[in-house]
Amino acid sequence: MLWHAIAPSRRYTKASHDVVRHPRLNSDAKMLLLYVQGLPEDQADKALSEHAKNFGITGRAYQKAKGQLIENGFVHEWKRQGERGFWVTDQLFANVPLTAEQAHAVRNDRVGGGGAPSAPAGPADRPGAQYRAVGRPGGRAVGGSEPVDEELGKNCSHPPSERTEEPEQAEQAEEHEEFEAPEVVEGERVLLSLRHANPQLHLGVREARGLAEAAGEWIRRGVSAADLRRALSSELPREGVRSAVGFLRHRLVQKLPAPVAAAPVPPVAPPPPPLRDFVVCEAEGDEHVFRPVGDETMCGPCAREASWAYWAARRAEMENEPDPLPWRERIAAIIGGEQGRERGPGVAAGA
Repeated sequence: MLWHAIAPSRRYTKASHDVVRHPRLNSDAKMLLLYVQGLPEDQADKALSEHAKNFGITGRAYQKAKGQLIENGFVHEWKRQGERGFWVTDQLFANVPLTAEQAHAVRNDRVGGGGAPSAPAGPADRPGAQYRAVGRPGGRAVGGSEPVDEELGKNCSHPPSERTEEPEQAEQAEEHEEFEAPEVVEGERVLLSLRHANPQLHLGVREARGLAEAAGEWIRRGVSAADLRRALSSELPREGVRSAVGFLRHRLVQKLPAPVAAAPVPPVAPPPPPLRDFVVCEAEGDEHVFRPVGDETMCGPCAREASWAYWAARRAEMENEPDPLPWRERIAAIIGGEQGRERGPGVAAGA
């Protein structure tokens, strides 16, 4: 790969490698982080959603990018109630990840410890301290105000309560995920996902955890997560499911597949024989030693030479033997021998 770059002399933003190569931030979150970092200070009073809208990130893409920035500590939000009773959202944007304590410290330094952004000095707008309006009443101005932040859902006068967990419950949840078998964890995920396949099979977290062991047994027996989800959510009763927990428990037990046969264990190869000590070769010639494998008394080269000499001698003996008689002569000799035995010794002497 060829690389060519010219360092800009103006209109640039310094980007940290920790931000550009962050593994948990998508491209929208990184570009929004760099875009806001390079804005002048006079635009710091605008909401993050307005900057994202100007940059072209809206809707679900903005919500996902903002959630990643908040999760990784680049954006922090606080909701407070103003002097007139309206709820206001304060946002802190940083180009480095900050913890909650660090973000509070930065906010207190900027705000002054009062919990509200600093404002120019002047008389506070309180009831009784305002001047009475002069002139005839006019019509109420409608429209023209843009939302401070893009929020989905209902708008209420009270800030949404954050989800908090007790320390003991958080530790128990972490221990449960740490010590559970992977098949049991996968089975619990399948049980919790059945609500998307059919609303009648909606399970709570505790209910799914109670059936996770039975679902994990399916996965141990070779059933995939997709097949398990299909087996539990298909062919439901016509009259409907009265109890999702009871129905799934009955189906997990009654439709449990047969265990997978264990693969045959390959036979273990016997260990190699131990090495023997060196012995002296009994062949003629210079004395030398070799390591025998069995009961041989000569080394390999000497044994081959002795074998060649033996068969050469046998070949010479076979070449020196007389040629065998033709088959007619051999038959005549056999017949003559049989006739002599039939006549006997006396017949042969009288003749």
